[in-house]
Amino acid sequence: MPSVRDLRSKAGEESITMLTAYDAPTASIVDEAGVDVILVGDSLGNASLGYENTLPVTVDDMARHTGAVARATDEALVVADMPFLSVGVDESASVENAGRMLKEEDAHAVKLECGPHTVDLTEKLVQLGIPVMAHLGLTPQHVNQYGGYPRQGTDQVAAERILELARSHEEAGAFSLVLEHVPSNLAADVTAALDIPTIGIGAGPDCDGQVLVVDDAIGLSEWSPSFSKQFGNVRAEMESAIDGYVSAVESGEFPAPEHSHEESDLEDIY
Repeated sequence: MPSVRDLRSKAGEESITMLTAYDAPTASIVDEAGVDVILVGDSLGNASLGYENTLPVTVDDMARHTGAVARATDEALVVADMPFLSVGVDESASVENAGRMLKEEDAHAVKLECGPHTVDLTEKLVQLGIPVMAHLGLTPQHVNQYGGYPRQGTDQVAAERILELARSHEEAGAFSLVLEHVPSNLAADVTAALDIPTIGIGAGPDCDGQVLVVDDAIGLSEWSPSFSKQFGNVRAEMESAIDGYVSAVESGEFPAPEHSHEESDLEDIY
C-alpha cells in the first residue's frame, strides 16, 4: 500500500491514478485494477444518494462510505473527502471530523476543498498526523457562490490566486493537490511550481496524475462532464441484464429447476 510519502515521490516521475469509490464492491474492483488512490468523494451525494449537489452530504455519510471502501481495499491509498461545513468553521470540530475518518474508518488521508481559510487548518491537521490532500480550482461545495460549476482561474488575477493558494497549502504540509476544471496551461504552471504532485480533473495532461468519478469512467452515469471520458458502458450492460431478468421472470423461464431444491422427505403441510 503506498504511503503519502510514496505518492509525493511520484511528482514529475510517475503518473498517479485516482478514482472515486463509494462502496465495498466498487472499491475492491478499483483496488484490484491497480489504481494508486481511491477517493471517497462527497460526489457520492450526486452519484449514490440522489442529491442534486454535494451540499447535503454529512460527516456520518462520509464516515459510513469511507469505512466500506477501506474495508475492501488492500493496496490503494484511501482518501476521505470532508463534506460541506465539516471543516473550516471551528478548529476543534474540524480536527474531530477529519480525525474520525482515520481513527474510526481507516482512511489514510483527508481531502479539503481549499481556500485561504484552510491553510492554517491544513498545517494543524498535518501536525496531528492527519495527511491532507488539498483541492483548488472548481470546488463544488461553492456551487451557490459560483451559480453552477464554471471553469476557474480563467483570468490573470484568479490564476495567480490559485497558484498562491497552492503554494500556501504546500507550505502548510499538504501532500498533494487536486486541480479541478482550470485551464490546462494554468495547471501546467502550478504543477511546475510545486514539489508536491498535482492531480487533475478537467485540468489537462500536464498534472502529475488524473482523477475521475468512477461512475463517469465506467459509463454508469446518465450524464458526465465534458472533461471526463467513458472507458466502458456499464449502464448499458446493467440495463440489458435487468431487462433479461424481468423477461425471464414474466415468461416463467426463471427460476428453472436448477435454481431451486425440492426436499423429498418433506410431507405436504396442508
